[in-house]
Amino acid sequence: MSDASAPELPVPDMPKRGTGRCLCGAVTFAWSARPLWAGHCHCETCRRTCSAPVTSFFGVANGAWEWTGAKPLVFSSSPGRRRYFCGTCGSPMAYEGDHFPDEIHFYAAAMDNPEDFDPRNSFHRRERLSWLHMEDPA
Repeated sequence: MSDASAPELPVPDMPKRGTGRCLCGAVTFAWSARPLWAGHCHCETCRRTCSAPVTSFFGVANGAWEWTGAKPLVFSSSPGRRRYFCGTCGSPMAYEGDHFPDEIHFYAAAMDNPEDFDPRNSFHRRERLSWLHMEDPA
């Protein structure tokens, strides 16, 4: 997969339903369909958003998810890209981009059961930090 391509592998082992939340529990979400894809992102913007060497996401189709608690705040990180976060504790919650018009990307670490995350992709590997040693999926 090139760094510029869209996620393309389904995740049959992830649950069809699930929930997640921020650190303080104010912002919560739920999804009700199997995620479209799951993977790790190595891009600089995602790293800076989370102050982490890599971020992990899963995509859920619009219409199959909802905010179930407080609505998150939104930061437009660049034209056509929105990052959602808790206005109380600051936890990053999700990402939306105009180039993925029919889905939202939730952070795997926000899942109530993060062990259910099943990464099948990795993105922007050329931006991977040289000191990060992990086994990336395809």
